[in-house]
Parts: sequence; structure tokens; C-alpha cells
Amino acid sequence: MSTLIRLRKGLNIRLTGRAEKILLPETPVTRFGIRFADFPGLVARLEVKEGTEVRAGSVLFHDKSFPEIKFVSPVSGVVREIIRGEKRVLTEVVIDQEGKEKIDFGTADPLTLTREEVTARLLSSGMWPVLRQRPYHIVARPGVVPRAVFISAFDTAPLAPDMDFVMSNIHGNHLQTGINALLRLTDGKVHMSLDAEGTRVAEIRNLKDVEFHRFAGPHPAGNVGVQIHHIEPVSKGEVVWTVDLQDVVAIGRLFDTGYHDRERVIALTGPGIMNRKYHRIRPGASVSGLLKSNLGEGRQRIISGNVLTGKIISPEGSFGFYDNMVTVLPEGDYHELFGWATPGLKKFSYWRAFVSKMLPRKEYAMDTNFHGGHRAFVITGHYENVLPMDIYPVHLLKAIMAGDIELMENLGIYEVAEEDFALCEYIDPSKTEIQEIIRSGINMMIKEMN
Repeated sequence: MSTLIRLRKGLNIRLTGRAEKILLPETPVTRFGIRFADFPGLVARLEVKEGTEVRAGSVLFHDKSFPEIKFVSPVSGVVREIIRGEKRVLTEVVIDQEGKEKIDFGTADPLTLTREEVTARLLSSGMWPVLRQRPYHIVARPGVVPRAVFISAFDTAPLAPDMDFVMSNIHGNHLQTGINALLRLTDGKVHMSLDAEGTRVAEIRNLKDVEFHRFAGPHPAGNVGVQIHHIEPVSKGEVVWTVDLQDVVAIGRLFDTGYHDRERVIALTGPGIMNRKYHRIRPGASVSGLLKSNLGEGRQRIISGNVLTGKIISPEGSFGFYDNMVTVLPEGDYHELFGWATPGLKKFSYWRAFVSKMLPRKEYAMDTNFHGGHRAFVITGHYENVLPMDIYPVHLLKAIMAGDIELMENLGIYEVAEEDFALCEYIDPSKTEIQEIIRSGINMMIKEMN
């Protein structure tokens, strides 16, 4: 029997542009790129150079601090370009796909393997980075045994894909194998969170050795960090791991087939897209094929991920390593004279500044306009209304800005990640980059602990 947890705090942003539940054939892609920004805290050391031939599963680079953590090519081809930013900091490895040859890592039943054997297989195949840890929301450390593993089987972010539809369109029955591998990695339980109505997917309902939880409430109820907080909060000295649901399938596929294959079903969404559907894609694939002849009029902002936490990419940019959607919004590069004084019937707002608060619409067409400018950090007392965690958000932010390590620990820095504070940033009248502050605090803690 699954437990039901009701969350009352949060906010559903009713943005127009949800994808229809239609899965289109896979779009041919020849350009793939692995972005280093997808892995916070990573200090990469390259194992390839421009012109190197690679196969799907070949190592591209590894973590300098943890050399056993390898990042591999999603396809076979040639390393076309190694892109560097300011001060020659690595930003992306670009691969031109040529052929379909894959490295065979061998099949195995996780239930017959030891923890060390499962760990070695995940590390050698480059599948390990799909495991992330709390605290710090970074790639999991191989030498640590987590207290438990957490999986969120639903998403409440704006225009998020329907995970039941996604899972019903994934090839093969690899989910249970993935769960079995995760069970070998922890001495505790594997927790899976569903929305309040449960799931329609039989493969999920029939899973063995999984503890189910159901969550009801607005966003961020689907965030795994919020779920951990309400199931088994993370204390100092404890470590838990999180895995995306589709990556659990990828782990199972590795053990069942022997190949590194992270094919995903994603949603192409947003008011800036004309044909909003679901697509098959591999992390790192260029989104140019999805967007060709599909963008609305005017300048559009393309986001790998959701509008609250995703990263801006170019029309030829690479799909993010952990993302499940691409969102496109019109650029709000215009000045609105006396916008605050208009009735705002068609404007969505958390604040009671517009008539739309009393006469709400089902959905709102939004763009990227800030509707204001940066100003001094103002304490409003409203962050707590959209953060369903027993944490004082303003106090934690101030402790980070002051660099007070001990106070950050006492205020819950071990439990949070940037995505948990995304709504605080959205409603903030000061237009403060709150997610950046949280990440800077996490980086500060990592440096202090090392």
C-alpha cells in the first residue's frame, strides 16, 4: 500500500503550449554534443582530441577528481570539435555521427552480481553519471553506499511530459532490471514517487522490491528533492541517490542488452512551437531537426528543459544530459509602457496585481519578458508559500550570501538543489538569480568539505 502525501504549498504556472500525446518517428540527427555545464562540480580531463574516431560507449572524458567516473559518446562517429569558453574552459565536445557501431559491455543479471560488480559495470560503460546524489545534486561518488535511492515517476514543471505516456512508448521491458541494479547499490530501499492518482503503466505497477509513495499538490510536488524531504530527509553525514525514471530503464537496458543506450522520449513544448508532439532522441543530439520549420514567428528562446530550470541553447544546440523536454518561448524583448497599470486580463501572475487573479484563465501565453528590472533583495515573506519544505528560504539565501557555513548547514543546505528554489526565483519581485545563489552555496559546501 503506497502512502499519500498532500502538499499545499507551491504554484502551477499555467503556460500554454503542452505537447499532444502523439509520438513522432525519430528525427535523423548527425550532430551530437556533450555539454560540461550539465555536470556541476565536474573538472574534466579529455581522453579524445579533434578527429578521434569513437564508438557508442567510447570514453570522451573523465572526472579529474574521480577518474573512474567516465563520460562516453552516445553515438559512433568522429570528434568534430572541442569547444572552449573563457580562459579556455571546456564547454562541449561535438561529435559527427557516422555509422551505428556500439561497444558491447556484455549482458548480466544484476541479482547475481555483487555491489562492486554492478558498480564496475556502470562505471566502465559510462552509465554511472545518471546517478546523482543529495547532498549537493552532483554525480554520485562511487565509494559511497547511499542510504536509499529515490525516483520520481511524474513531473509537475510547466508543460512537463506525461510520464505515463512516455513510459508506455519506451522499447523493451528493462525497468525491473534497472531497479534490481539499484537495489544492489544501496543497503536501504528504492523509493518511487507517483502522482496522487497512481500510474496507468502496468510495468510500473508490477515492479517488485520498490516502495511507492503518492504525492498530491502543485509544483514542485514532482521534484525529487521535495519528495525526499517528505519521505526521509537528508541529514548531515547522510547520502541518498536520485535517478531519472527513463535512466532507470537505460540502466536495465545496459544489463539486458550489453549496450550503452540512453534513448529518451521527450516533449517538444511551448507557445513558440507550432507542432507540439513527443519525439525520440538521445541526450546530446542537436535539436535542429525538431525545430526545422516548426518555430513561431519572431525571435524565439529555445530551452533544453523546462522554463524554470532549463538551459538556453541555440537552434542547433545540444539536448541536455538529464532533460526530458524542449521548451520554446517568444523573446520578450519589448518595453511595456505602464504595464503595471493595465488590467492584465491575459497575464498570469502570482501576485494580486492583475484582474486575472480574480478571473483566472485555463492557460496563458507567456514570453520571456521580465516585466520589471533588477532591484535590491526585498524580503516579502512569500517564498515560503511556494517551497513545500521545512526550510526558511530567505535565511538560507542570506547565509549563503554571507558565506556562513555553519548557518547554511543548520538551515538545510544538504537537502536542497537549484530546482527546488525555481519558484522562489519566479515570484521574486527583485528579479534575483536565486538558483545561482543556491548553486554557489552548494559549491561552497563542496569546497569546505574537501
